[in-house]
Amino acid sequence: MFEGHPKGLWALALANTGERFGYYTMLAVFLFFLQDNFGFSMGTSSSIQAAFLGIVYFVPLFGGMLADKFGFGKMVTSGIVIMFLGYLLLSLPLGAGAVALGVMALALLFICVGTGLFKGNLQVLVGNLYDDPKYSAKRDEGFSIFYMAINLGSMFAAAVALSIMAWAQDSLGISKGDSYHYAFAVACASLILSIVIYYAFRKTFAHADRAKAVAGTAEVVEEELTPAQTKERIICLCLVFAVVIFFWMAFHQNGITMNQFAREYTATSETGFMSLFLSKSLSFTEIRSFWNLLLCVITVYGVLNIFQSKTAKGKSIAALIAIASVGVLVYKAMNVTGAVAVEAPIFQQFNPCFVVALTPIIGIVFGALAKKGKEPSSPMKIGLGMLVAAMAFVVLLVASWSLPAADEQAAAVAAGTATLVSPNWLISTYFVLTIAELLLSPIGISFVSKVAPPKYKGMMMGGWFVATAIGNFLIMVPGLMWGMDLSIIWGVLIGICLVSAAFIFSILKRLEAVAK
Repeated sequence: MFEGHPKGLWALALANTGERFGYYTMLAVFLFFLQDNFGFSMGTSSSIQAAFLGIVYFVPLFGGMLADKFGFGKMVTSGIVIMFLGYLLLSLPLGAGAVALGVMALALLFICVGTGLFKGNLQVLVGNLYDDPKYSAKRDEGFSIFYMAINLGSMFAAAVALSIMAWAQDSLGISKGDSYHYAFAVACASLILSIVIYYAFRKTFAHADRAKAVAGTAEVVEEELTPAQTKERIICLCLVFAVVIFFWMAFHQNGITMNQFAREYTATSETGFMSLFLSKSLSFTEIRSFWNLLLCVITVYGVLNIFQSKTAKGKSIAALIAIASVGVLVYKAMNVTGAVAVEAPIFQQFNPCFVVALTPIIGIVFGALAKKGKEPSSPMKIGLGMLVAAMAFVVLLVASWSLPAADEQAAAVAAGTATLVSPNWLISTYFVLTIAELLLSPIGISFVSKVAPPKYKGMMMGGWFVATAIGNFLIMVPGLMWGMDLSIIWGVLIGICLVSAAFIFSILKRLEAVAK
């Protein structure tokens, strides 16, 4: 899976890793920052976060339009600088007054604009690398690797955010509301790393910048399309975008209703083996969940390389790595004592961890199917992704079946009589939801980069993010429903995913035709 890709992929993927680490560090605690620092209610906080997530994914449409005219590289660079200014403002501890609210709003605006210029256009550069016939057959794999790198950046974001906050509170005597700014400051440092990587290895992907191609410094042959073909491609992409809206509405409940479920309905402590992946500590070097999750990922890659290595030496090294990682985990599990505290944001580390671990496994499965001529088309994978997303919320539905509504639960928690479910329910939900994400998100981005008319690549990639933006606006709907019976909330999300899957399957042949 990792062989035969253009060198520029790795540079672009790593540049994105740094940016995404900062973004998800901020996002892991932003909902609770609004509640603990400003005293906002769940409804108000979820609405603010939904508005931010909506705008941050809507702006790439305009970023793409600018890039189609001025070049993708220029927009990416501008985006990094503007994002940095946004995170810098957000890291300032200004209290909870009007000035603090105004600065926060300005910071969020900078982050939105910067992301709009950076994110979509970086992905277009990745897609352009695969316009070369030598690499075209590996486009889906390339975007899966790129997507894995994104999640590598966000994999430990929640644990680091909590650790930095705990350190600020306990070592510096900072109040809880102000400690969030220390987590936001991490994003500033991560963007510096991102821009260093981007420029250090720019020569490996400079030819993918459309502006350079137009100037004649790179050989790019653009496909000629008739007006009818262009129209059909745009229509088909818009139909896919319609489904993407509802996927992200469901998926980004991880920062809204699923986060609140973790805080109000999930056990606040854990013992035994699973406690290895749920703890936080004051020191970065002691974040057990960070290092233990990393050991799990190393184990997965070690086992996979036992079968994929082409030499006996490679297989032996892979086996030793896998055995050593498992041995360390077993040793730690045997020496677990007592219970560890479980804080709601820590659950958000599981999704990126699962992405990193599952990406090569899914790649191997589809690679094996491709050799037999049975690999599903990209639109088919998108439809399957919606079905799997529905299954994820079925897991939460089962976990919530006998639980009371939020008001009753709050009263029971205050009285010390609340029923709290095992953290394993949320972890299982994230596992299934991650499979859905891997079937839909990187494959969908790959589909856009392949089908988009050459003259509108930036705008069409922006369209993908507009669909994401609308979905992010809609995440407030389940958030505003919080207080109803949980089965209603999860049932609505299940229904949305099933209807979306049915729609994709109904237009499957049309989508497959434009992708040929």
